[in-house]
Amino acid sequence: MLELGRVGRSRPNQGTACYGAVNMFGDGDPRSSELPAPGSGGAGQLAGLSTPWDASWTAERVISHLEPLVLERRRARIAEVIASRLGSVTLLLDELADPHNRAAIVRSCDAFGVQELHALQPAGQFAVHHGVAAGTERWVDINPHGGPGEAVEHLRSRGFELIGTHPQGQLVPDDLAGLPRIALILGNEHRGIDAVFAGAARRSVRIPMRGFVESLNVSVSAAVLLAAATRGRKGDLEPLARRHLYARALFCSVPRAASVLDAFNSR
Repeated sequence: MLELGRVGRSRPNQGTACYGAVNMFGDGDPRSSELPAPGSGGAGQLAGLSTPWDASWTAERVISHLEPLVLERRRARIAEVIASRLGSVTLLLDELADPHNRAAIVRSCDAFGVQELHALQPAGQFAVHHGVAAGTERWVDINPHGGPGEAVEHLRSRGFELIGTHPQGQLVPDDLAGLPRIALILGNEHRGIDAVFAGAARRSVRIPMRGFVESLNVSVSAAVLLAAATRGRKGDLEPLARRHLYARALFCSVPRAASVLDAFNSR
């Protein structure tokens, strides 16, 4: 997972996202989901999701030890949020320069239930303005890519159709809700979308304009497109991903959770 930095009202880096989802759950309850049997493709269900606990722990063990330490109303809220999280919509950010834009986009992902986004960043750093992100960087998984080709291959391998953004795009935002799995490409504020991404996107989407301007700020565009792309979609995360996110939310809800788990391990 990509390490999160912060600018403006900064706080020490916390590494990976704390619990990664806001609305990812489908019709089930993550508090009682059964996990797939070993070897049933579970690793694919967790693609793109960070894990904050030690490798000696599983999500089920984390839940069994931490769940009793979290208030019922908090557990219910976590379950409600995870229930509507989406894995079928994601964003690919092409080296966005402004941390305010990056932060606003992360916040929009959380607001519309998009669990993860992908980023091409020069130094493997995805700094966000904490005041703009409003803490949502803790809940959204941000996946880094070393180059355009790597990002394209990764997203295609997971079944995403890459959709570019362009003032003369063939699609309009309302078309996005009917596409099964999409990765919307948002270009750099100054140079636009990389040629590799433009070539990999068979189609592009435009936001119709009525004024003199031809485009919106990239973070505003992201919000408009996410609102359209997620409209009417039910939470679609796989059971293992939901359960993982529930464990991660508990981990982030319990003060010094890592120390609590270490204490259990030392018994």
